[in-house]
Amino acid sequence: MVGAGKISGQYLATLAGAKGLRLTAVTDLDPDRAERAAEGAGAQVAGSVADLVARDDVDAVLNLTVPAAHADVALAAIAAGKHVYGEKPLAATREEAAAVLAAARAAGVRVGCAPDTVLGTGTQTGRKAVDDGLIGTPVAATAFMTTAGHEAWHPDPEFYYRPGGGPLLDMGPYYLSALVHVLGPVAKVTGAASAPRAERAIGSGPRAGQRFAVEVDTHVTGVLHHASGALSTLMMSFDVHAARLPRIEVYGTEGSLSLPDPNNFDGTVELWTPGSTDGWRPLPVAAGHPGAGRGTGLADLADALTAGRPHLASAELAEHVLDVMLTLLDAAHTGRTLEVATTCQRPAPVVLP
Repeated sequence: MVGAGKISGQYLATLAGAKGLRLTAVTDLDPDRAERAAEGAGAQVAGSVADLVARDDVDAVLNLTVPAAHADVALAAIAAGKHVYGEKPLAATREEAAAVLAAARAAGVRVGCAPDTVLGTGTQTGRKAVDDGLIGTPVAATAFMTTAGHEAWHPDPEFYYRPGGGPLLDMGPYYLSALVHVLGPVAKVTGAASAPRAERAIGSGPRAGQRFAVEVDTHVTGVLHHASGALSTLMMSFDVHAARLPRIEVYGTEGSLSLPDPNNFDGTVELWTPGSTDGWRPLPVAAGHPGAGRGTGLADLADALTAGRPHLASAELAEHVLDVMLTLLDAAHTGRTLEVATTCQRPAPVVLP
């Protein structure tokens, strides 16, 4: 594991009970954090990324670094012949993402990428409802993520406001990955974006009150034209104090579907159909990994290697999601509708165990 920051605790909890996975080594820019994570998992501390990827007891590298370092760490692991599973986004730029995929193909190793939340029962039950025709033909969808900003709770929030961050690149992968699972890949986009505040202040931790510069758009909205013909309206914001918006809704010719927060694995899926006297009614869990946690995608990658099948949280999906996000920002800044250069296969569904 490279990176033992805040998100690592959730991964460590999942890895502790994951079949076929054992944490063997940890490195972090902060040696104390690496030591704490390693000690709790019965692993060893590696002095650097180079030291870690050179170890014989490392088959795969879990990359939990900040977004700007995702590609460099992935490429170092691939060069050492290791599989990689990383936090989102796959990379900070299209060129870096393409380089990671090309290196992995040349080396014969696999690359997976978060979010794996879309493999849980929430998104997968919603996907099955669409695939089963419960709302007829999908026509449109909405996806909203609104918050006043991560600096309110994160003690070191600056990276969220630097290139590779922002609400779209930070939270968009959850929503866009869910939309691709449900509606398929995106062909073109239209967008608008803004950065209303030039500075932010840290709201918690030992550096509370310290101000830092905002270098990215903090409110992004757009329309996604799916190759299937469906249109998704997207809004990702670090500038909204309160809202009464759904997370994801899908609208079809025969009804509507409400999906839970794709930042979580589970949650209730609700269906509305014309003529129903019950209004919105909850659907039973029908697909996905029950009780899953962050790291499920890595466990699936390990199982896929053994079974000789594609892994579900794939780098190809992550590259397409990254391209959609960056193209949306390009469209916002140019005032044009732009085609998305990449595409991907709609990932296979996750059936209930």
